[in-house]
Amino acid sequence: MTGWEGTIVRAPGAERDDDFTAWLGRESNGLARFALFVTGNRDDAQDVLQDALAAIHPQYDQVAARGEVGAYARRAISNAAVSRWRKGRRHVVLADVDRTDPDHADQVTDSVLAWRLCADLPPDQRAAVVLRFYEDRSFAEIADILGCAEATARSHVHRAVAKLRTRFEGERP
Repeated sequence: MTGWEGTIVRAPGAERDDDFTAWLGRESNGLARFALFVTGNRDDAQDVLQDALAAIHPQYDQVAARGEVGAYARRAISNAAVSRWRKGRRHVVLADVDRTDPDHADQVTDSVLAWRLCADLPPDQRAAVVLRFYEDRSFAEIADILGCAEATARSHVHRAVAKLRTRFEGERP
């Protein structure tokens, strides 16, 4: 917009939009992967990520000032995934996971087996496992991201790993 003196006037919030866009450019791939791991399928991941970004945008300046945008985004993604899961009380089938098995035999690759084993974990446990083992986060960071006590974060990881071990024994070829 051009003002009376011939200077350029930016719309209110334009700087926030620029900062948000720059942050999103840096973090979008990691957030999309996190959403996929937490939800278990691409459609839900896209919806959850979009909901999280819509929630972050109006508050970006305040959250960025505290240096917590990444944690805030992951918490919003986790909360949205848990809400969807609670509403539907459904198990996610990971039919859209890319499976590459060159000989097309009945052998299952490790990554596909991991997806299959994680598919039935509740979203909060799945998020904790992803944060701990995929993103290599500490329990304190997991607790901050998920908005729970550190002991609860440890419990989520412990219970998920116990379930995965039990299921792994039954799934192993």
